[in-house]
Amino acid sequence: MKKNTKILLLVLFSLHTLPGLHAQDLHFSQFFNSPLTTNPANTGFIPDADYRIGAHYRNQYSSILSSPYKTISIFGDAQLLRNQIENGWLGLGGLILSDIAGSGGLRSTKIYGSLAYHQQLGNSSLLSAGFNVGWANKRIDVSKLSFPDQFDGKFFDNSLPSSVVLNTNSVSYLDIQAGLNYAYFPSEDIYINGGYSIHHVNGPQETFFSSSADSSKIPMRHIGFLNALLKVNDRVIINPNIYYTNQARSSEFVLGLNANYNLSGEGGETQLIAGVYYRAGDAIIPMVGFEIKNIRFTFSYDATTSALRNFNNFQGANEFNIIKKGFYNENNGDTRQVFCPKF
Repeated sequence: MKKNTKILLLVLFSLHTLPGLHAQDLHFSQFFNSPLTTNPANTGFIPDADYRIGAHYRNQYSSILSSPYKTISIFGDAQLLRNQIENGWLGLGGLILSDIAGSGGLRSTKIYGSLAYHQQLGNSSLLSAGFNVGWANKRIDVSKLSFPDQFDGKFFDNSLPSSVVLNTNSVSYLDIQAGLNYAYFPSEDIYINGGYSIHHVNGPQETFFSSSADSSKIPMRHIGFLNALLKVNDRVIINPNIYYTNQARSSEFVLGLNANYNLSGEGGETQLIAGVYYRAGDAIIPMVGFEIKNIRFTFSYDATTSALRNFNNFQGANEFNIIKKGFYNENNGDTRQVFCPKF
């Protein structure tokens, strides 16, 4: 009863403050495996291939919610004009995001097209700039909602009238992101990459209520990341990552590393992947996976470390990611410069 009461109070507080809340963006613990949501300059930024396609699934709070948060993304990007631009190329890509949150059936759908330009600077560095433009829609099933003034002291009674009035149950808007990337690769065994992006640069408005333009404006989101690929020997490549994002009064800081272990000798067609990450003040995130012939599968689990662990028994979220990389023809991998360490 104590657990249910605390969860109920949390829900009541959220509903009470709903009209004044700023929208917060979707996020993945495996941010490094979701390149186009992290930074549009990552479009066509593929150090070891010509193209890639991927899918991502996240399920959060299934241990405490009857309708957990579920997020799905599908993306693809490719390098263009690689042989027509001296030491440079274009990146073209697309991304679809779908999210279902809570028992109120809050659904988000976002579709983006991305474009980036990549220019090699000398023999050991690369500078990239990109942007994406997309259509976003958010809708909610009002019949599934209960509001604080419908609580009779014991239960929510949806037959009672509520003073909370939604002007609409669906809102759509144009959304724009922009970003920069820089990569440094002084040798075949060292690759370092950092980037910065700004999301919602056009200041779109998102609200189900009647409000002023300022209160419904989505705050700009800032994302910065730094990672490296370091070849230890012919069997091991390590990949440390640091990620920080800030939006309105919310921020997230994640750091950790994973390692690839070569199981197949020269060529590295089969690799074992394992690592662990930490989201400051929130979760420890172990990750495992494998790669077979340029198809990579990874699974991660958010083990809650915040006070919420008392309610969800450390069961935060799980994520599954699959990415396929390739070259336009089989010989490209042998003739084209690969910027990052490989087996």
